Amino acid sequence: MELDETDRALLRALSQNAAQTASQLGRAVGLSQPAAWRRVQRLWASGALAGRRLDLDPEKLGFGVTVFLGVKLAARGRVSLEDFERIVGAIPEVQRVEHVLGLYDYRLRVVARDLADFERVLRRRIMALPGVGSVEANVMLSEERLPGPL
Repeated sequence: MELDETDRALLRALSQNAAQTASQLGRAVGLSQPAAWRRVQRLWASGALAGRRLDLDPEKLGFGVTVFLGVKLAARGRVSLEDFERIVGAIPEVQRVEHVLGLYDYRLRVVARDLADFERVLRRRIMALPGVGSVEANVMLSEERLPGPL
């Protein structure tokens, strides 16, 4: 699907506030309500829009620590990548699983209530997984840039 400037403007407007009505979107990009609605429906149908997301504040929900883990899978007794992804993805504290190229095989985003809680998750859940070789942890100090439009 080819995106024109109006499509891009709609995507920018939706990325700022996905709860806008077709009427509000139309006013923002210079379209009528029906034309804006049709374009948004076309963006959904094409896959350019996929899913709706609610951003929660982990700290306000009691999760004060975010840690990025680099995980290198062990060479011996190698577990399949699909099995590792399925198992690690079932751990509630693991917010994101990214298969990466480089020093580590995976990058995980893990949230915990505090450092003691993170240590428990690391020792009892992540290090105990089959196939885990080495792990490097980086504690997030602050997050300056939040995800935005492409």
